[in-house]
Amino acid sequence: MQSRFKHAALFSVKLLLSIAVLVYIARGLDLRQLRDHLVSVDPVLFAVALALIFFQTFVLNGRWELIMRALGVSLDWLAGWRILMISLWFNQVLPSSVGGDAVRIWLLRQRDVQWPEAVKGVAADRFTALIGLIVLMVAGLPFLLSRVSNHAAILAIGGLTVAGVVGTLVLLTLDRLPKRFIALPAIASFVRFGTLVRFLLLQSERRALLLGSALLIHLVTAAACYALARGVGAQLSILDAGILIPPVVLLTAVPISISGWGVREGAMVACLGLAGVPSEQALSVSLLLGAISVIIGLVGGVIWLASPERGSYSADKAAKAAEDAPGYGLGNEASSHP
Repeated sequence: MQSRFKHAALFSVKLLLSIAVLVYIARGLDLRQLRDHLVSVDPVLFAVALALIFFQTFVLNGRWELIMRALGVSLDWLAGWRILMISLWFNQVLPSSVGGDAVRIWLLRQRDVQWPEAVKGVAADRFTALIGLIVLMVAGLPFLLSRVSNHAAILAIGGLTVAGVVGTLVLLTLDRLPKRFIALPAIASFVRFGTLVRFLLLQSERRALLLGSALLIHLVTAAACYALARGVGAQLSILDAGILIPPVVLLTAVPISISGWGVREGAMVACLGLAGVPSEQALSVSLLLGAISVIIGLVGGVIWLASPERGSYSADKAAKAAEDAPGYGLGNEASSHP
């Protein structure tokens, strides 16, 4: 009961934050113009963006497949994609304390995958996505410096990038610290996880394919945002989309709101504004991207309704099982984004 109350309270706080940020952004905008952008979006370009995000699920599944194989788990491609789509349904649509990652772990366990492999596979998948995002942000910094004159924005994005690089390097090299320190229970799981990710990215046979897929996923998101921006009439270049969308994705991944709603909109308005995109158009892009995510989630919902595991599913059991799993905290991210 106490755990359920805690989850409900956390969900309520996230929901209030999402609503508060959206209301704050909307206060300074021309809502009629915003509505016009949303209803008059070019249907062809919206369909292109939808197709890109749907294609992204296949790349996501491919990345996860590579990680699971490196862990010695043979996961059928179709089964993996089905699990991934179901997790997107739980992430995007349901007002639940159980995120898609917990559901992914639970579904893997239903296929007799052992706890360590299930948890490591999901957590490593998340962290690999984060590394791909940071690589793109580092690559985009020179272009950002040459195209944006807002020094405060450059400092903020640059600081976010540096923090990401430092955090990644620290995690990947924790095992080089004194043994007395890394043997502490609070540190040991992070050390093992960092060693695993380092192996995946530097030593595994398919490391180039793994990193390439991590980069491609975020480039697809940037391309989808570019299509949506052009669809609402925004003058956004493909280069600007490639530079400015990764910071939006990174901020959206912070689990402080419901599926990134509110945080994504605020970040999109701020970042696209650096390229001269009016706030109404930038907010339209974010809302349309959110709508596409919901559509993809609904596809996952249909798959879930036909899933044989649905009859034995319990949200409480899935949450408790995931929380009790060793190291789950490393991958407990309920963001809707890859």
